[in-house]
This record gives sequence, structure tokens and C-alpha cells, in this order.
Amino acid sequence: MSPWLQAYLTPSSEAVKFAIKATLAMLLALYAALWCDLERPYWALISAAFLQIRPMSGMVIEKGISQISGTLVGCGIGIAIMALFAQNPIPALVTLTLWIMLCTYGSSLLRNNASYGCIMGAVTAMLIVVIGAGQPDGIFSIAVARLSELSLGAVCATLVSALLWPIKVGDHLGRQADEVVNQAFQHAAQRLTDADDLGDLQRTLTGSLEPLTQLETDSQAARYEGPEGPGRIRASHVLTRRTLRLMATLHALQQLIHHYGDRLSPTIHRLAGEIAEGFRESAEAHGVAPAQRRLHALRHRVKDCPEASLSPLEQRCLQGLREALGHAVVMLDARDAITRPGQMRLRGVALAWHRDHLVAGFNALRAGLIFGLLASFWLATAWNNGQVAMLLGTLFSAFFATRDNPVVICMMFTKGMLAAIPSAFLFGHVLLAQASGFPMLAMIFLTPLFLGLLGVANPRLMGYCLAFIIGNILLTMPGNGMDFSFDSFINRAIAVIIGLSAVVTGFRLLPGFGSALRKRRLVGAITGDLRRLTTPSIHEAESRFVGGMADRLLHLAKHDDVLPEDQRHLFTLGLTGLDIGYACLQMRRRLDDLPDEALHRAKRRFFDALAQAYADSARGHSPEGVEAAGETLIAAVGRHPALTERHHALLAGLVERLALSLERQAQRAQASRHQVGPLADTAEAR
Repeated sequence: MSPWLQAYLTPSSEAVKFAIKATLAMLLALYAALWCDLERPYWALISAAFLQIRPMSGMVIEKGISQISGTLVGCGIGIAIMALFAQNPIPALVTLTLWIMLCTYGSSLLRNNASYGCIMGAVTAMLIVVIGAGQPDGIFSIAVARLSELSLGAVCATLVSALLWPIKVGDHLGRQADEVVNQAFQHAAQRLTDADDLGDLQRTLTGSLEPLTQLETDSQAARYEGPEGPGRIRASHVLTRRTLRLMATLHALQQLIHHYGDRLSPTIHRLAGEIAEGFRESAEAHGVAPAQRRLHALRHRVKDCPEASLSPLEQRCLQGLREALGHAVVMLDARDAITRPGQMRLRGVALAWHRDHLVAGFNALRAGLIFGLLASFWLATAWNNGQVAMLLGTLFSAFFATRDNPVVICMMFTKGMLAAIPSAFLFGHVLLAQASGFPMLAMIFLTPLFLGLLGVANPRLMGYCLAFIIGNILLTMPGNGMDFSFDSFINRAIAVIIGLSAVVTGFRLLPGFGSALRKRRLVGAITGDLRRLTTPSIHEAESRFVGGMADRLLHLAKHDDVLPEDQRHLFTLGLTGLDIGYACLQMRRRLDDLPDEALHRAKRRFFDALAQAYADSARGHSPEGVEAAGETLIAAVGRHPALTERHHALLAGLVERLALSLERQAQRAQASRHQVGPLADTAEAR
């Protein structure tokens, strides 16, 4: 069934509840704004609508705080700009453009609702400067009015979210954690059984990484839901770390078992098959306890396997199987702690996310150009409704910049806004002009908003329907002194079209950097992280490395999605970097406390050799220097009295495994380059 038919003919109970809650929040905001006789009550409506997009109580509070904070900062900046350039519109607009660029830059770097706060800072300053240009003596009252309207919408949305069918962030995090664990266990089973089924492997990997990155972002809102919130946040950090460590370990195991399986004994292959089946059963089990029992039994099975007759590479493979099961058990503990944080306490520190300053700077430049174009049009025409065009340009150029496919989202919003024009004319002008009193106004005006909210509950329709709601509000502009003239409506409609056209044109002409440059920057960032693993403390190094790798793996996997299946090597490249990073961290945990300067020099040389070999393998060049640096480190370990023969064998196996993994990655990259060359020539000829 079409998502449109499903949304409006057979809506789910959750969609209906969401639409009712959001409509009541906007109704309450509109009534309070009209009762207080605010200048632009529709801003309270827009504020309430944005806050209800994700109606979990903690997220509404967090987003409301970010919105009010951004509005306060934007008010201060707007007042400062007008205080300096009240009689000089061009310097004022130039300064405002720089502020919008700075806010867009910050929005591109920040996570969760802090990004939304940056956007509100840009929009609020823009409104104060543009509106205040016509009445410079009322700047402070304009700033107070904007803050009052947006704050009123935030308060109404928070009240409705908390009192009517409240949805807790903890329940939401529990569902996300279930998806993360199940997808990761399915991925583990495929890694240990399927040799080269890259399509299924990538789907399960992306299916686990997407909710994992969303879980890490959403968990911050749990702090607003009582004393158990910090426990949920720590458990989310632990789940993120252990899931990524499981992914790295599994990638290394697949390289050994399926590409160098002739070097392993039948016992290892048999254990890998049993563990794969255990992961598959754990993913399908109902509840945490049965999965934990199954994985604990497998851990005892692996521990009982004798190591005396195994080669160093086989011992390292056996150690990897133990580590994979250990990570899986901790993942289940973290999943349980997210649901019941009071019964289990886990220690976990926040992650440092991957931030690309070049991309953020490009987004800021594009937002500045879009606003500069609309501001120049406004100055040249002195058109009052140019404010609406500038508002849309400022809001959407920053809002879409951080999305995966901004051009497609721009077109979705454009279609939704265009659909709002006839709706706003019918409900907001023809019918509303005949109504009297607030009950009739609410009944007529909120009807199209309720219909739009039913569609917003479906993620596939959110772009169209959210634009439809915002378009109805901006084109109607409900208030105590509404203007129902046809020419004012047409002027606003033209302003909406001009603003959206500028945004779409900006994203089409400046879509961002190409995939080749993004790939090089991602690989360069991973290589830089590998080089820096020796300097900070272990916990700090792991936080930075893991936080950045979650994003990078997701981006690399998405880049792979647009390539033919026989050319996909980028997500395995990311996993190889993740595996090398965790191997370095494991060596640091074992060797850092040993008082041996020669050992530490050999360790640093080995880490540098791994980072350089990783960069070479990404370009398709055979890695060099790893085995020589590894032999030096093995010799240093063998001379240290605190390290046993088993430590020596495990390190030798690790060095051999990493060298094989890098060599395999270089072969993949080289094969992909040979495949891309003829295809690129064919495309150029066409």
C-alpha cells in the first residue's frame, strides 16, 4: 500500500495520538499568544510544531531548552547589530550574514538539539535585524516579542508532551538498543559463516550502525527524565563502544577464517560455526536472559579449548572468538541497563564525535550566499514580504545542510510548501474570513495542520507534511488583526516560492564535495587517529577513536551503497581501521605500565608503521614495514621478564593477522580501482 494511503486510510494508533498531541500543543500556543496579544502568534505555532516532531518528553524538554537558549543568543546578537548599524542597512546585513554563516558552521559540527539551537540563533537574529530595519526605535520590543512567542510555543509543547500520552525517552532507547543488538548479532553470524556476501553484510552493518549513532545522540535527552537518566546515558556509551569493538573483532575473524582458513585447524572452524549459530539464536531470542545463557555457554566452550598445540595465528584467532563473545555479553548487560538502570550500573564516558570542519565551512559559505542573495533582492525591491523569503532561506539552508541528501529533501519541502498554497487559501482565507471567535478559528485553521501531522508520523512522508504545516502557518499568519485580502496572500505565496527557489538553487549549484574527496578525508581522519593513539591516555584515546569511527563507518557504508557490488570496499576499509585501532589500544593496556623504554619505542614504531600501512592499503598499495616493525616489537616483548610465553605467542599472532588484513584490504582497493577505471571511461564517452 502507498505510504500516503496507509497514513490517511489506515493510520496507526501512535500516528493518531501524535497528531492529536501536536494539534493540542499548537492550539494551546495559539490561544495563549492571542490572549497575550503577541505581535506574531504564528511563531508560537511554529515553535510548538517543531518541538513535537519527536514527542518523547525528555527530547521535547531538551529541544525546548536549546531553542530558548539559541533564541536568547540570537536576540542579543540582533540587538548588537542594530545598535551598531541602525542607520546603515548594508553593514548590518553583511554582519548578519557572517553571523548566519557562523551559526550554520556550528550547526554542522554539533550533535542532537544543540544544532537546532544554533539554527534558532541565526533565525532570531535575522528576524530582529530585518524587522527592526523599518522600526529602529523598537528593536528591544521586537526582540522581547520574538523571545516570548518562541518560548510560549516551547512551554505549550512541553506541557502537552508531559501530560497527554507521555512517551519516555527510556522506552525509546530500549527499542533502539534492541535493534542495535539484534542487527549486530545477525551481522556476527554472517561474518562467521559467509565468506564474501558483501551485500548482506553491509545491510546488517548499516542496520546496526544507524540506530547505534541515533541511540548515542538520543540518550542525552534521558538526563531530563529523573535520576535514572545518567545511568541510561552511561549504558548507551557502553553499548556503543562494545558494538564497535565487536564489529572490529568480527571483521578480523572473517579475514582469517574465510580468506586464510587453510592456516587454521578444523577445531577453529568448528568453533566459529557453533558461535555463529549461537549469535543467530541470541538475535532471535525473546529477552536478554536466554541470550546471555547461550553466550555464556559458548564462552566456556571456547575457554576449554586447549592452546598448547595451536600456532600463534590460531591462538590469536581463538582469542578473537573469546573477545567477540565477551563484547556480546557486555552488550546484553548494557541493553539491560538501559531498560533497568537502577538494577545495573555500568561505567562509560562520553564519546568524541567525528567533525569535518571543511564540510562545515562549506555549509556555512552556502548558507551565507543564499541569505546574501535574498537580502540583496530585499534591499533592491524594498518588498515587505521579502522577510518571509529570507526567513525560509536562513532556516532551510542551515537545516538541510547536515542531512544526507539535501537536494532530495529540498525538493520534498518544496512540494509540501506548494501544496500548502491552495490549502492555506481555502482554510486560511476563504473559510476563515467567514468565521468569528476563537473556536471557529481553531476548528477551521487547525484542520489542515492535523492532516499534515498524520503524515508527519510516517518518516517517509515527514518532509512533505512538515513543509505543508509550516506553509499553512506562514501563508495564513493567524493573529488578532488578520489581513484576508487576496493581494497580501499572493505576496506571501510569492515570497515562499522565492525563498524555496533560492534554497533549492543553492543546494543544486553547490551540492557539496564529491564522493572521492569525502572518501579521502574520511580515510585521512582514520589514519590521523591511528597516529595519535600513542599520545593521550587510553580512555581518552578510545573515546575519541570510537566516537569518530561510528560516524565514519556509517559514511563509508553509505558511499558503498552507490557503488556496484563488486567495487564495494569502503566499509571494509573502515572496519580495518577500526580493527587496527582496537589492536593498538589492547597493546597499550598490556604494555604501557611496563618500565621498559626500548619496548615503548618499539611499540610506537609499530603503531606508526600500522598507520602508514593503512593509508597505503586504502590507495591499493601493498603495505610495507608492518612485519619488520612487528618483529622488533616481538623481540622486545620476548626480552621482558614480566611477559610470558603466551603473551609472546599472542603478539606474534596479532602481528601476522594485522599484516594479512592490510594485505587483503590493499587487494580489495586495487581491484576496485581497476573496476572503476573502465566504467569511468565509458561514462565520460557517453
